[in-house]
Parts: sequence; structure tokens; C-alpha cells
Amino acid sequence: MTDLLFVIGPPAVGKMTVGRAIAARTGYRVFHNHLTIEPVLRFFDFGTPPFHRLVESFRTGVLEEVAGSDLPGLVFTYVWAFDHPGDAQAVAGYAEPFRRRGARVRYLELEATQTARLARNTGADRLAEKPSKRDLDRSRELLLKADLDYKLNSTTEFDGRDDHLRVDNTTLTPDEVADLTIRHFQLRPS
Repeated sequence: MTDLLFVIGPPAVGKMTVGRAIAARTGYRVFHNHLTIEPVLRFFDFGTPPFHRLVESFRTGVLEEVAGSDLPGLVFTYVWAFDHPGDAQAVAGYAEPFRRRGARVRYLELEATQTARLARNTGADRLAEKPSKRDLDRSRELLLKADLDYKLNSTTEFDGRDDHLRVDNTTLTPDEVADLTIRHFQLRPS
């Protein structure tokens, strides 16, 4: 049975990098959100109806197939706007194929200072995996705008739940966060 680990948090908080560190220790696969965004941007502008339809279709198709596979688990990264009801519905939909099969679904939430995230926004790994972030001025502008427009970390949404871990990774390495996550959720090492 394939488990699902959401890694959520604001832009440039380190979701993909932490996800890779977790995958290296557990055998999980990483499905970062830009794996669906970048190919679609070649055809349609961000936020347009065709863009949304294609991204959602791609994501749900991959998640459905992985949920039915014999992989040990999947790390899925996502920027969740907690003040946008559509995001909560999307997350529930992404988790549904895993839950339907009795798999465990967990949430690792990352937070970091805006200063740290602005520095990470220009990181070589980020830019290599996410071509749309290579216009550094535009990427910085979008990060700052997202911080102003949305609530990108939870407040009470996960209160009392044992399927959630929140980590301030401003000064922690991805390996340290991975180790904390693996211990907290008792993930099986590969």
C-alpha cells in the first residue's frame, strides 16, 4: 500500500528539497507541484481555465496511479492557501485515492522567514527544476504577492490531529527536517 505525505508551505520554503531528503531515506517518490505546472505553461498562461484543467487532470491521474501501485510512498508538494476553500477541496481530492485504499495520509507543514525564503527562491536546484522561476524579479514579486494575498501556513486547521507536523525550517537543513519527519511519522527507511 502506497502512503501519501503532503509537504505543504509557502513558496520557496523548501518543500521539494525536503521531499527529496525524505525520499532518499524512505524510498518514497517525489511529485513536486511544478512537475505539472511547467509543461502546461508551454501552452497556456498560469491561472487560465485550460491551465487549471490540464494541471488538475495531470495531478489526479498521477496520484490515482501511484495510489494503486506498490511504491512505498509518495511525497507530494503543494502551496496550500488556507483561506481559499478550493485548496482544501483540492487537497482532499488528491488524498482520496490513497484513503480509499486504506493508505496513510500525512501532512508535513514547513514554515520559514520571508528573508530565508527569498534567499532560497534563487537556489540552483529550484531554478533547475522550475524554469518559470528563472525570471528572478518576477519570481520574487510573486512570492511577496502570495505572502500578502494568502494565508500560506495553518493556524487551527490541524489542531488535535496526529497526521500533521509543523516545522520551522528557517535554520534547519533539509536532512534535519527529513529526520524529524521520519521519526515523527515513523516512516519506514528504505
